[in-house]
Amino acid sequence: MQPELIHLNMDNIYLIMLIALAILAIADLVVGVSNDAVNFLNSAIGSKAVSFRTIIIVASVGIAFGALSSSGMMEVARKGIFVPEKFYFDEIMIIFMAVMLTDILLLDFFNTLGLPTSTTVSIVFELLGAAFCMTFIKLAGTPDTLLHLGEYINSEKAIEIITGILLSVVIAFTVGALVQFFTRLLLTFDFKKRPVWNAAAFSGIAIASISYFIIIKGLKSADFVQGAFIDWANSNVWEFIGYSFIVYFIISYALIKLVKLNVYVLVIIVGTFALAMAFAGNDLVNFIGVPMAAYNSYEIWLASGEPANTFTMESLAQKVPTQPLLLLFAGLIMILTLWFSKKARRVVKTSVDLSRQDEGQERFKSNAFSRSLVRGTMKLNTGFVAILPKPILKYIEVRFSKPKSTIRVAAIDTPAFDLVRAAVNLMIASVLISVATSLKLPLSTTYVTFMVAMGTSLADRAWGSESAVYRVAGVLNVIGGWFMTAISAFTAAAIMAFILYKGGSIALFLLFAIAIAILVRNYMNHKKRSEAEAEEGRLMRAVSSSIQGIINESTTNVASSFKRGSKVYVGAIEGLAKVDLGKLRKSKKGITKLNAEVEELRNNLYYFIKNLDESHVQASRFYIDVLGYLQDVTQSIDFVVTSSYNHLNNNHKGLKFTQLKDLKEIEERLDVLFSQIEDAFKAKNFDALLPILEEKQNLLDSLSIKMEKQVQRTRSSDSSPKNTMLYISLLQETQDLIVATMNILEHYYIEYKKHM
Repeated sequence: MQPELIHLNMDNIYLIMLIALAILAIADLVVGVSNDAVNFLNSAIGSKAVSFRTIIIVASVGIAFGALSSSGMMEVARKGIFVPEKFYFDEIMIIFMAVMLTDILLLDFFNTLGLPTSTTVSIVFELLGAAFCMTFIKLAGTPDTLLHLGEYINSEKAIEIITGILLSVVIAFTVGALVQFFTRLLLTFDFKKRPVWNAAAFSGIAIASISYFIIIKGLKSADFVQGAFIDWANSNVWEFIGYSFIVYFIISYALIKLVKLNVYVLVIIVGTFALAMAFAGNDLVNFIGVPMAAYNSYEIWLASGEPANTFTMESLAQKVPTQPLLLLFAGLIMILTLWFSKKARRVVKTSVDLSRQDEGQERFKSNAFSRSLVRGTMKLNTGFVAILPKPILKYIEVRFSKPKSTIRVAAIDTPAFDLVRAAVNLMIASVLISVATSLKLPLSTTYVTFMVAMGTSLADRAWGSESAVYRVAGVLNVIGGWFMTAISAFTAAAIMAFILYKGGSIALFLLFAIAIAILVRNYMNHKKRSEAEAEEGRLMRAVSSSIQGIINESTTNVASSFKRGSKVYVGAIEGLAKVDLGKLRKSKKGITKLNAEVEELRNNLYYFIKNLDESHVQASRFYIDVLGYLQDVTQSIDFVVTSSYNHLNNNHKGLKFTQLKDLKEIEERLDVLFSQIEDAFKAKNFDALLPILEEKQNLLDSLSIKMEKQVQRTRSSDSSPKNTMLYISLLQETQDLIVATMNILEHYYIEYKKHM
């Protein structure tokens, strides 16, 4: 006999649950779009085919069309994962509430990390986890509990999704790499100089493929476009693609010849529209499918007049048409999120960074597995190269050689990859998703688009010896995150359902309040972090070729470095004085970020030197020296912060009053010094550097006196060895900091006087 649920004691509790689900649906749309924007934006943004504004407009139109065509996809939330007739209304509402609470927190977590994940996998496994929990509760104490699970849960769906993950990763990566390899053989990196028919043929194939994708994936379930043409296209795939290729080839050829149109840009625009449309049409269910199913359940139960804990939900299995206005409203929220969400851009940045053509600062660190994988692949490649005839190898090398101009400007704010790769990304993703849809295979758009981008970047030799281990590590991290999505979604939703079942209305209000509080806190933290980054200013790469140009350009970097360095140093000394690990931890994050930016500038030196004209080669020496001194400054501050943090973190004795007094005096003098330097470089008033340079010896003498005083204190009184060594180390490193600082000022002052 079915055990009676702990009844929610308010008559209108289910109406309150519906309101809560509606609020969560709106929030889920925001965090969901922030995560899935990478699916259709990364190729256009990475290639910089058109302006960011144009990209967003095209994607917005695609989302609007896709939202209207999503009605047929809503059934998965109603009956795709569990058998609705086996559950009562109150149980169904608990399942739906648990799913939405889990989904919004899980997606926001991944967005905050800047990692793309699958909203399809998350919603499916959340439904599976919550339904699994409720089934166990219903069957608790009955014999053969596990044998009856299949009557309640559609376990085949979970197996299909897991299979889809594995197939997505392997097939998308492999096909993307192969197609990009042969495309590059045909078009080369100097594709703009290839014959017109090459570009027209590529455009014809790409747009024909994407058009089929729009028909079968984007508009297949749209009520407003059903007709003979759609049926014919689905029944005659190869004829449709063949005729489309001929038409688009002729149009592309004519546009290139007559108006000099860049057809690669056209392919990217059409592809971005198609993927945005497919995203809204097929993934909208992931965000509003559950609340809409809950609303349908509520209407059916309310009309029945039966108690919530005895009314079975077999009617939920019936097809229910979706309100077009509701779909348009959801589409509008998605579009607004696309325009204003900074988290969306952060997730896109991860995908673009992992597939960019040039070297640079890598976001992910290498690990043993990525190093072993790269090493093994290199050995296989060596063996493969040994087998191929030399003429073929020579031909491949010629076709993959890059124009010198590509190397020279790679460090400037240029595209992460070229138009050919961006177009291939969109074309292959479209084709694979279309094929999977026609075969009724569950293929995640996130997995396909990401792995295609990784495959094409590998084929384009973007993963060179300088970056391969880091890129592979990044890809493994993202893939690992996908599987963690499934595990986390299942577990968290099951726990949420259990808490709601046991806790009733109190648990409902508490969990809802906690979820909203977490979202607000994450939003505020992200906003503060973004504002702080905007205020302090990120260090910018140099693009000038003359010393005078570099002096003018790099002043902003120097001013920003000393402003941020002063803040970190002051925070470290104050944290040490107040025994405040939190303050020191904050300083540690600040100097780590500054160190990384300086290191990124140094990694860019190769391209900077390549960009120099012969007449300005001496400018490279000036810039190299400046970066070297700047690195000395940040490393000295890093040492001060790290030493202080480790001292407190290991629970060693705090510094004595006299030591802290001396450090406070040094901190105040350095704060004033760094502030003067910041003002001078901001105003580009290099004459103001002379009085600062004259203070160098006074500062160093002051540190020497304090060092001697500490030696006397150590000899004349009992003192802690750790305490003494920390204090001496801080004085010595501050001495190095002052020397490095004055070296920068001297360098700028001397060059300024030479060229004034």
